[in-house]
Amino acid sequence: MKPPLSRRPAKTADRMPADVVPEDWDDDGGVEYVGGWSSGARANTSTVLRWAAWGLLVLGPVLGAAAFATASASGRTTPTATASAPSGTGSQGAAGFATQFVADFLRAGENDQDKLAAYYPAAGEVRLEGDPDRRHGEQLTVVRLRQTDPDVWSVTIAARIVSDSTPAAKKTTPADGQDTAEDTVAADAFHYFQVPVAVGAAAGGASGYVALSMPAEVAAPSRIKAPELIYGPVQQAVPSDPRTQAVTEFLGAYLTGSGELDRYLAPGTKLSPIKPAPYTRIAVDQMAIEGDQGSDPITTVPANGTRTRLVVTVRATGHDKVRVPLAYALTLKSRAGRWEIAALDGAPSPALPANAPAASPDPTPTS
Repeated sequence: MKPPLSRRPAKTADRMPADVVPEDWDDDGGVEYVGGWSSGARANTSTVLRWAAWGLLVLGPVLGAAAFATASASGRTTPTATASAPSGTGSQGAAGFATQFVADFLRAGENDQDKLAAYYPAAGEVRLEGDPDRRHGEQLTVVRLRQTDPDVWSVTIAARIVSDSTPAAKKTTPADGQDTAEDTVAADAFHYFQVPVAVGAAAGGASGYVALSMPAEVAAPSRIKAPELIYGPVQQAVPSDPRTQAVTEFLGAYLTGSGELDRYLAPGTKLSPIKPAPYTRIAVDQMAIEGDQGSDPITTVPANGTRTRLVVTVRATGHDKVRVPLAYALTLKSRAGRWEIAALDGAPSPALPANAPAASPDPTPTS
């Protein structure tokens, strides 16, 4: 039987929180007040907080993924474009720009500053003399291109200068047999001009160019000693040599359109004849063959799959009946007792240094 409720003495003000109203009746095993919260309220609060924490743990990754997706979508739809020229780009455009500048520079004369200012803005302050168009450049060619800074190219242009008033061909020699300085300059009509060109971003995302100074005339580029090649000594082409026969048939079809070119090509090699055919006849004069010392005539073909490289010199007769010398670097491959053309090589092959490992990849057929 539950004991009767008893009245508990009232709590004193110094022991009871100010925000708690005293009750007249309490259960001995009932609610106990702690700091203004009942133990039951505290339990309920703990439960709510616990579920809130679990909810945050579950929703955190979901909310994070959603935020990342939103940021990514925003980045795709509104990219930020930065106008800048990539470092090391624009070499081809710089070369063309410098070529045009030199062409107009050679034609320029008095009062032509505005024409040159289109390339070099400060050209308006440059003093120009002589009649415009008194000379011009021919055969303008880029002979050197080097990068001096990330966005600056130094372009060297070769130009044959022709005087429009006195052609260089009309060189005269004084009675004393001594050439004048003017004659010497006219005879040595090839000149080299160095132009510094800066590359940068222009409107619309294109590259823009500007010269940093007027052209500077410089010496001709240095020549180097030709490297040693893999071929033996140059020898006269012998008609009975199967290599001579293969080269003659191939070049006849390639240059004159005589015969079907595919008949002379190794399997897998793709080449097309020159059209329209520039020549009417060819004659093979000389050959330099890989590893061949030219001691004895060759009349046989080695085993299938044997490769050899050679450089052949021919005389090709044009439609004007004039014969011109041409040279071709070729790779031959043996098959079924004859030589076939495996590649029209881009250049003769240099010999490897004595300490270099031998490389033996098959040459890539020229297409």
